[in-house]
Amino acid sequence: MHIVLHQPEIPANTGNIGRTCVATDTPLHLIEPLGFRLDEKAIKRSGMDYWEHLDVRNYINYEDFINRNPGAKIWYATTKAHKCYTEVSFGPDDYIMFGKESAGIPEEILVDHEETCIRIPMGPKIRSLNLSNSVAIVLYEALRQNGFCGMETEGELHRLKWK
Repeated sequence: MHIVLHQPEIPANTGNIGRTCVATDTPLHLIEPLGFRLDEKAIKRSGMDYWEHLDVRNYINYEDFINRNPGAKIWYATTKAHKCYTEVSFGPDDYIMFGKESAGIPEEILVDHEETCIRIPMGPKIRSLNLSNSVAIVLYEALRQNGFCGMETEGELHRLKWK
């Protein structure tokens, strides 16, 4: 899997998403312009000490991203989509793109990709969920569909033993 953030604005969200990407061994692709500098303390604080382990790739714009990832299967997460994220089949090398917090993915991009636009269902009282929550929801569904390949799916207690 790959997570793509198109022009993220809030460093804490990107830091949290970076931590989720480290936990899932998922590369994070950042499409500029960003609403912050990557060396900001807020990014590192949100990602804690995991940021140095993150596979992060930067792009100057959407065209640069497309050119450097030819043939990529991209799912576009948007509140404007007709399909729910649970109605599609994610492949292990798919890319899932999310837009900036204030406006989402530009409609100029979405209009050409209606069939690969997905949404998270929600009530009518809000415009959208928090970006880092949205990434976690969709990414873990994609990973579940692919059997959580390479991830630990069992754990042990620290002091005691399971009965």
